[in-house]
Amino acid sequence: MKHNKIAVLDFGGQYAHLIANRVRRLGVYSEILDNDIPASRLREYKGVILSGGPDSVNDPNAPKCDPKIFSLPIPILAICYGHQLMQHMTGGRVAKGKTKEYGFATLHVKKAEGIFKDFPKSSRVWMSHFDMVREMADGFETIGETEDCPTAAIADFKKNHYGIQFHMEVTHTEEGQRLLDNFLNICGVRRDWNIKQFIKDEIEVIKKKIGDKKVFLLVSGGVDSTVCFALLEKALGPNRVYGMLVDTGLMRFQEAEKVRKTLAGAGFTNLHVADKKDLFLSRLKGVSDPEKKRKIIGDLFWEVKEDVAEELGLNPDEWIMGQGTIYPDTIETGGTRHADKIKTHHNRVDLMQEMIRAGKVIEPISELYKDEVRELGEELGLPHELVWRHPFPGPGLGVRILCTGKKEVAAAHARTSAVYELSEKITKFIRDKFNLGITAKVLPCKSVGVQGDERTYRHPVALFTDLRDWEVLEKISTSVTNNFSEVNRVILTLHGEAGDFRLKLADTSADRVTALQKVDDAVTKIMAEAPEDYGIWQFPVVLVPVSTKPDHESIVFRPIVSTEAMTASFAKIDSATLQKLTAASSSESSISHIFYDLTHKPPGTIEWE
Repeated sequence: MKHNKIAVLDFGGQYAHLIANRVRRLGVYSEILDNDIPASRLREYKGVILSGGPDSVNDPNAPKCDPKIFSLPIPILAICYGHQLMQHMTGGRVAKGKTKEYGFATLHVKKAEGIFKDFPKSSRVWMSHFDMVREMADGFETIGETEDCPTAAIADFKKNHYGIQFHMEVTHTEEGQRLLDNFLNICGVRRDWNIKQFIKDEIEVIKKKIGDKKVFLLVSGGVDSTVCFALLEKALGPNRVYGMLVDTGLMRFQEAEKVRKTLAGAGFTNLHVADKKDLFLSRLKGVSDPEKKRKIIGDLFWEVKEDVAEELGLNPDEWIMGQGTIYPDTIETGGTRHADKIKTHHNRVDLMQEMIRAGKVIEPISELYKDEVRELGEELGLPHELVWRHPFPGPGLGVRILCTGKKEVAAAHARTSAVYELSEKITKFIRDKFNLGITAKVLPCKSVGVQGDERTYRHPVALFTDLRDWEVLEKISTSVTNNFSEVNRVILTLHGEAGDFRLKLADTSADRVTALQKVDDAVTKIMAEAPEDYGIWQFPVVLVPVSTKPDHESIVFRPIVSTEAMTASFAKIDSATLQKLTAASSSESSISHIFYDLTHKPPGTIEWE
């Protein structure tokens, strides 16, 4: 099918493919292209979008684009880094902003035309930047501003060139789709792309790639692998797709059996379970670094697949491995040319990348986001409860159990004075800015975050307060992470006293897995009976080896609201349900503190590791 097309130039931003996803959801075919593509090759496109990226345009090694692009007679929409780059290359000036912006900001529209046609005077937008446009190139004017960014949106109406500092492609920007819809109208593009067309096209791709071979598919029971299973069966038939669920011992309570029954009930007959609990726990023993844990888990999945294939006597020349990888897994692993590695997903470890390059892996939904995968599942006729099941990471509880070694504990002990001083500074900052008697305690552990499209590994800060006003707590969280570079998460204390937190020596042991499984199962049951779902897309429960008491640990609740996994906001649960969750979790004898994560993504990732 011949489509009108929009080009998205990829500068390594976390949301480059999300931009393409949003364009497609408006019925327009889009393609991701390298940033240095010659301008001459863009003449066949109806419009060009420049993505964000983790670099500063003032860095001499930062990615650029062909300057002739800005002379093409087609509309351009430049986002975040792309917005700064367009100005940098056409005569404007970019420099550090007076403050870093991560999270929500209020956009005030100065001129409601072009991309702002039919826009409200003010709306919430999503920011993630540290540089900003200080001086605009000739022909540009300001059409929108925020409190901290007077050039949040600019335009050259004669050329149909638009630059925005915020990320219109994420769902947290309230009018993001309207802005993109306006831009597509400016491009005069035909809207002829949909998920039905994707199915038709992808089935042909699968048949061509597989030929007369069969697919050995790793299945988790989650949305992605289940939809992938259904799509492969539709293309090849059930007898040519072997589904294998690996019980790693890091799954939820009795999860393997529940998944087997659920998939059998949905009509999947060629599914087999491999019990490898002891293998995974033994390989993770003594490993505390989150990246190493992910690599071990990812390598083990391939090793198990090879072992099972050998046990079954499968000829490797007749089989290709299948994975339900979706695009966030790739982009967060630094899988595009200029992207910063946020965390290595288990299906993107080096061994798996080698197999992909060798043509031994097929990933039919690797260009889709979670919302598209769900739409695909519905179109394929899968049961609603399977399509809308909460996601669960492939490494499972392995990335929800934080571990430490002797070096981490010693380093944390050495930083005690610095952590204490930082806690005092943040406490004073909150009290001065918000006039609230809140005490802040920086915890001696660290977690993964994403700020300005870069990976961070920083401390969480716990708030001790009786305040349960989510709107105020949200403002405090955003303000703290924007003003203190040493932290990337803010968490609310639901249970436990303030005191001197210590980091405990901890491993991925069977007893810690069991403890987390019990709390996770209690949380799942309570949320199933809650008065509403609060828009929760995923509810990680994290075990953290910190406490004010010897031989105790803490639990963090991380319920998030999202659609595509690239951005997320913390869920706002009612007080009664919150009390039930706290009571059930604090009854576990080894748990001293219960926390509630108040951090959006960015600056925090969905998982802590």
